[in-house]
Amino acid sequence: MDLRIYQILNARSKLSDEDFAYLTYLEKGFKGEKKFDECTSILSDNWLFLNDLLYECNKSEFQIDSIGINGETIFLFEVKNFEGDYYIEADRWYKTPKTEIKNPYDQLKRTESMLRKFLTEHKIDFKIKPHLVFVNSEFFLYNAPMNLPIIFPSQLNRLINELNMQHFKLNVNHFKLTKALLSLHKTESKYSQYPMYHYDQLEKGIICDNCHAYITEVKKGKILCQVCDYVEDLPNGILRSIEELKLLFPDRKITTNTVYDWCGIYKSKKGICKVLRENFNMNGHGKYSYFV
Repeated sequence: MDLRIYQILNARSKLSDEDFAYLTYLEKGFKGEKKFDECTSILSDNWLFLNDLLYECNKSEFQIDSIGINGETIFLFEVKNFEGDYYIEADRWYKTPKTEIKNPYDQLKRTESMLRKFLTEHKIDFKIKPHLVFVNSEFFLYNAPMNLPIIFPSQLNRLINELNMQHFKLNVNHFKLTKALLSLHKTESKYSQYPMYHYDQLEKGIICDNCHAYITEVKKGKILCQVCDYVEDLPNGILRSIEELKLLFPDRKITTNTVYDWCGIYKSKKGICKVLRENFNMNGHGKYSYFV
């Protein structure tokens, strides 16, 4: 959610250098997690995977990049998309030449500890097997102790093969666990902080789903991007824009006039109302009506 909000604000306003750097950090992390997801997607049907989870335990939040469920074990994966040369010195991690970074192994240990407490609190009896996974082929780590549960990029295929050799079949307990983990997941962190933004200060329009430029042409029920030539059905573009509006302004009522103003390029209130009626439920009547 943080990533999506920052992406929308970046497209519709001018982020500060600090906020843009944070957006870049979020996007790089997301790419790494997506790459790991692609690796695990080839595993057999005996696996259940959940990604990007957020929980609270003892009034503290903890985030999980990915977990795999098999047998009596939850395989916990902390995924990193680090690029470049790094080294460990006296249990501290550095990026060359000598920039200290947050210790990713400490992050994994904290997540493992919090997850164990969380499972105990909810009376879930599964073992935890942690892994610190580096997915970027341009990553190298000097002085890495052999006893750390690290998976390097060159070891990813071997990891997947080893996981595939787990022959436990899924049963009702696995699906109960998955249901519980999904129901307890928090959709938003109480610590999330976003750049200050106001509706009137954001640029209006429909943004291309392919290159994120602003759409400048609507023709025969299609929106056409003049930058990358991407073509999309107009209702899809309107619905994407509405989702952006709801994400940025969850308390703002979705009305025909609001969507008309937000989408900018499409100058038919009748057409927008048609899309809203087909995809949302209408509350109220006349000028007081809104959609949910």
